[in-house]
Amino acid sequence: MSGPAGIAVTGLGLVTPGGIGTAATWDTLLTGRSTARRDPLLSGLPVDISCRVADFDPLRQLDPRLGRRLDRFTAMALVAAREAVADADLDPASWPASRVAVVIGVGTASMEQYEAEFHKLAAGLPTKISPIAISRSVPNMAAGEVGMDLDARGPNLAVSTACASGATALGVARDLLRTGSCDIVVAGGSESGCTRVPAACFHQMQALSRRVDDPQGASRPFDADRDGFVLAEGAGMLVLERLADAAARRAPVRARLTGYGASCDAFHFAAPHPDGDGAVAALRTALADAGWHPSDVDHVNAHGTGTRLNDSAEARALHRVFDRPPPVTALKGALGHSLGATGAIEAACTVLTLQHQLIPPTANLDRVDPDLDLDVVAKAPRPARLKTAISESFGFGGQNAVLAFAVP
Repeated sequence: MSGPAGIAVTGLGLVTPGGIGTAATWDTLLTGRSTARRDPLLSGLPVDISCRVADFDPLRQLDPRLGRRLDRFTAMALVAAREAVADADLDPASWPASRVAVVIGVGTASMEQYEAEFHKLAAGLPTKISPIAISRSVPNMAAGEVGMDLDARGPNLAVSTACASGATALGVARDLLRTGSCDIVVAGGSESGCTRVPAACFHQMQALSRRVDDPQGASRPFDADRDGFVLAEGAGMLVLERLADAAARRAPVRARLTGYGASCDAFHFAAPHPDGDGAVAALRTALADAGWHPSDVDHVNAHGTGTRLNDSAEARALHRVFDRPPPVTALKGALGHSLGATGAIEAACTVLTLQHQLIPPTANLDRVDPDLDLDVVAKAPRPARLKTAISESFGFGGQNAVLAFAVP
């Protein structure tokens, strides 16, 4: 195994249905239990279950005035970013603000307040629409607000590649550091899909699990009886720096981001290529970028949505790249599918897996689909000797992003 030294991951921040904070999320994942529940805000819809961050209140986690102004996805991004920066032992009051970038993946515009605003428009009351409806909901607002909150004045941008957005943001952040455009990047993803419009739309696409009478058993990645995903929300933020810069300030390094691969299926607007062509291309690019042979990979944190098509395509891609795929886990069984945030959340959890030398189990996996032929970790955490791991993310439009991480 050889290749570039990579980029240092010096800080992590998480807000997920597993809990607020990195430690809370990790502890939840190790239980192997789902966080899905009946959701009162989705009451009356055909699918009224979700994985919501139960204790997250922007008015409590943030200054009340700020919390009232922000949509939930931006508030979660702020909380996760603050944790990641503190974890990296960085002080925004003294850092080189013009050299600090922010890159955050968001899958779509926030729909949190739009149902109420649409009703006003339909009722012939356009002048009653909130003047901040747009500024609080556009995808770039998470990055913009994090930049203002942390006084990060370098490149500031949103990345939108559907459910690959959070992972793509980390790849873009890595490239900014490589080009010398900045010295520190706060990067990740944030999204709240637990609102009525997305829930209704995804149901119409037949993408959601219909196990409404068994919410905690609904999300079943790679299981023979899987029938769709469960909507979720959350934010994952990582602080990235060049290894030399992290060493110069004696910052603890949680992991190295050694490779990144991105591709497009160019096949279908929503369905993956059935043989995983785009996923294979992204995997091979990430491995080549890291200087790895497939046999160098010790673990795969899979996209694992729990839909029939996606899990099958992902399994085929893994078998095309690896002689025998390494142990796999899929965190959506426990945390649900947080859309544009999921790639960053799962990347952060991949870093934790390497740190703890422990693979979290895939929740609700009773029987691996025999057609997939994968070693999926289930029932209990699996201790393992891990030097490397990859995290995969795929999205509508055939968007694919794969990140390769290694121990420091």
